Amino acid sequence: MGLNYGYACVLDKPDAIRLLRVAFERGVTFFDTAEAYGPFTNEGLVGEALASVRDKVVIATKFGFKEGIPGKGQDSRPERIRAVCDASLKRLRTDYIDLFYQHRVDTAVPMEDVAGTVKDLIAEGKVRHFGLSEAGVGSIRRAHAVQPVAALQSEYSLWFREPEREILPVLEELGIGFVPFAPLGKGFLTGTMSAATEFAKDDFRSIVPRFAAEARQANQAFVDLLKEIAAAKNATPAQIALAWLMSRKPWIVPIPGTTKLHRLEENLGAVSVALTDDELRHIEDALSRLQVTGDRYPPDLAARVGR
Repeated sequence: MGLNYGYACVLDKPDAIRLLRVAFERGVTFFDTAEAYGPFTNEGLVGEALASVRDKVVIATKFGFKEGIPGKGQDSRPERIRAVCDASLKRLRTDYIDLFYQHRVDTAVPMEDVAGTVKDLIAEGKVRHFGLSEAGVGSIRRAHAVQPVAALQSEYSLWFREPEREILPVLEELGIGFVPFAPLGKGFLTGTMSAATEFAKDDFRSIVPRFAAEARQANQAFVDLLKEIAAAKNATPAQIALAWLMSRKPWIVPIPGTTKLHRLEENLGAVSVALTDDELRHIEDALSRLQVTGDRYPPDLAARVGR
């Protein structure tokens, strides 16, 4: 997403394609995109970059916004899902989508109709697996009863642990994988921000309460904790944040994004960081005394999640 949408740091097309190809060369095989990223342009980047290695990668994309534009609201009518699928296949330069997520639950369309449509697409060979994003427990169960849900993609990190309450137990019960987005707290947990950091107007974080200057100052304690553990492990805060997520469950696969090659290498290094039981207990104890300041979404965006 961050290659050309959301964070005001848009890479030139050749640089974006190069970064994706380097990621594959370094062992990355799971790539996440959506028609809404751009909109539409991100799928084209992914498709062009991975066309020559299509049979060696897993590509996830998403449907669910009216005309592919999040600001226009949800649209998961069966005919719209089919239209998005066909258009995404062309942009991705492929004849199948490995994982097709509903980007946000559409309360105007019964979940059974959504799951049934994807089930038909799977039967037709256009889609291989069905996913949901930011869905609540009720929607997950209703969808899974019609077409098994392979993965849920929702935010989860050291400073947003809400999925632990209800979501993770249900996923484990049903055998559904979890794909945390923003595993580095949209960049905050890397330790590269401060209260003085300024965001461009087209940077999504500029409207997020959690990224207000006073909230960043208050939340610095989370970064301090990561820096403490990182120093002892000869690692970076980002690597500790990712290693912590991967330690939670074997079926959790975080998707950190970046526009920089050295950050890609840093993120990949997290795979080699093994947190001991003592270190995990120390992190848990420290987190139990910390409280996050600021909501993760403004009210209008918060209304779209957990349904």
